[in-house]
Amino acid sequence: MNEEILVGYDGSPDAVVALNWALDEAGRSGWPVRLAYVFEWLTVTGWIGPGVAPGVWPDEAARRQVEELVRKAAADAAADRPGLTVHGEVFDGPPALVLQEQSAEAGMLVLGSRGHGGFGGLLAGSTAVSVTAHAHCPVVVVRDGQAATSGPVVVGSDGSETALRALGFAVERAAQRDVPLRVLRAWERPGDRWVPPGFDPEETAAAERAAAEAELATWRESFPDVPMEVEAVPGSPSALLVEASRSAQLVVVGSRGRGGLRGMLLGSVSQQLIQHSHCPVAVVRER
Repeated sequence: MNEEILVGYDGSPDAVVALNWALDEAGRSGWPVRLAYVFEWLTVTGWIGPGVAPGVWPDEAARRQVEELVRKAAADAAADRPGLTVHGEVFDGPPALVLQEQSAEAGMLVLGSRGHGGFGGLLAGSTAVSVTAHAHCPVVVVRDGQAATSGPVVVGSDGSETALRALGFAVERAAQRDVPLRVLRAWERPGDRWVPPGFDPEETAAAERAAAEAELATWRESFPDVPMEVEAVPGSPSALLVEASRSAQLVVVGSRGRGGLRGMLLGSVSQQLIQHSHCPVAVVRER
């Protein structure tokens, strides 16, 4: 894995916000930033990018315009952030597939939730969800107007392998930002029609909290200066995390979960966050 931040970029407002988020992240990590503009030319009839005319492949003039768009965006970003390495590339092909392939060489992939032209249909639930489901590195989805710079980092916990990976990612982000980490562990109450014999909600909450604390113990030792709070709360994982995102600057989840976050596939908790979170969402999965 290369320590590089890959940004899906097409000049749209959400892509610009995603790029700025990535530049802020690079300023903390020191990683280089690479812009990737991806488009399918065969049926291009709409908006491609600022100042770029529609065309049908092969359209060398339009391609040169795209390359200039990406070159200028990278140059402007580098000029605004002295000390950062920023460059861009233009790719041909299905956007989701190309970004998934390119993510194998990145440490992080950052996307806007919507796009134009090269990312036609980049809505939560389409390209963004597809890339997040299959990328080879953590994916951060940012929506225009939601890139908060204050508040804690929130992470969903359920003890699954990907949730543990997400926990490590979240601790490192909180340490870089010098903000608290809020670990949220959701658990389900029994249904109204049947309650297990001896069920005690206080005992269940205590057991879930203890399990989350155990997962956090090593991270507390490694990052003693990061305040870490654990909450074990009954309720829907997606609803609880969306609500927590109102006061957070980043919400981190694993791509799949079990237990309190069982069924955590893209299309359930992760997709709900991509669609409804009030702050950027990072989805972490195994490489």
